[in-house]
Amino acid sequence: MAQDGVSNPAMTKTRPSLRKLALQGLAAGALAGATGALAFSSIAGAQSLGSFDSNQPVSFGADRIELQDRQNRVVLSGSVEITQGDLRLTAQRTTIAYNDTNQLTIQRLDASGNVVVTRGNERARGDAGVYDFNRKTIVLSGNVGLNRSGDSLSGGRLVIDLDSGLSSVDGSGAATSDRPGGRVSGTFAVPD
Repeated sequence: MAQDGVSNPAMTKTRPSLRKLALQGLAAGALAGATGALAFSSIAGAQSLGSFDSNQPVSFGADRIELQDRQNRVVLSGSVEITQGDLRLTAQRTTIAYNDTNQLTIQRLDASGNVVVTRGNERARGDAGVYDFNRKTIVLSGNVGLNRSGDSLSGGRLVIDLDSGLSSVDGSGAATSDRPGGRVSGTFAVPD
């Protein structure tokens, strides 16, 4: 305000409002996140976890296999390895739920204990995972990491849509001393 009680328009323009700053910060964050997601997804090449034919046969092996026929499930434990085409999942324990109407059809796979999903040059890991064959999604949770070539993302939960090829990481349940508040963090390689 000037001494005569009239505001100076030049002074008003040089100091943006808190609302405007917040909106600019939000827009910049959204742009940075979208740029990072595009950069990460464009590096995938032909062998990413997404864009996968989830109708391929499933093979499995483990130290111990228990068939629970009345519950329509199979429990695998100890060095579990499951393959479907060139997709590979490893874990300490896995429960496979199936439907046995006319033919045996896998509905869902629940994995726990150092769950790792790999395909080509992409590797995802988490404490637990669910592969939903009907929705064609893989969800990893707890200490999640996604690595592709020299790029990496980490957070609390990773959702991979096998049809669209879209992978998303969020901070759900990821609050640690390294990532307070459940944030997602990552590193992207840049060309020389």
